[in-house]
Amino acid sequence: MTQILLLSDTHSHIDDTILKYAKQADEIWHAGDIGSLKVTDALQKIKPLRGVYGNIDNHIIQKEFPENNRFMCEGVDVLMTHIGGYPPKYNIRTRDEIRNNPPKLFICGHSHILKVMMDKKLGVLHMNPGACGKHGFHQMRTMLRFVIDGPDIKNLEVIEIGKR
Repeated sequence: MTQILLLSDTHSHIDDTILKYAKQADEIWHAGDIGSLKVTDALQKIKPLRGVYGNIDNHIIQKEFPENNRFMCEGVDVLMTHIGGYPPKYNIRTRDEIRNNPPKLFICGHSHILKVMMDKKLGVLHMNPGACGKHGFHQMRTMLRFVIDGPDIKNLEVIEIGKR
């Protein structure tokens, strides 16, 4: 059983509230627009971190993190990218991979809009944790927490950090 903290769009912002939830997780996943390596450095000191770079991330961050990250967590095939679209309208960069080899869990950020939805046709669960940074149009800073237990994704929680 692996407890995941999923966040995105920090835009260089890290604070004690984010770090408090990070300490409670087994792994931290960042879906891009990191902004500064000080964010990921702080998170990596706490727990193992997986991530991708986003459209605001510079060449230094792009050397540390891939554009797309596909991996297994227990029995769950995960595909994470920053700009990915939503079921069934996936981004052109991800559409063919999702259709030809669907992951069980597809994660993206970018929109600053928290959204969890199922692509029933492909059997893909889509998650976007919203944004936990202070830059952007979102009103509430959000993250997601969930458990991967073998092949199951369960105990999904929305974490509202507070107003931007």
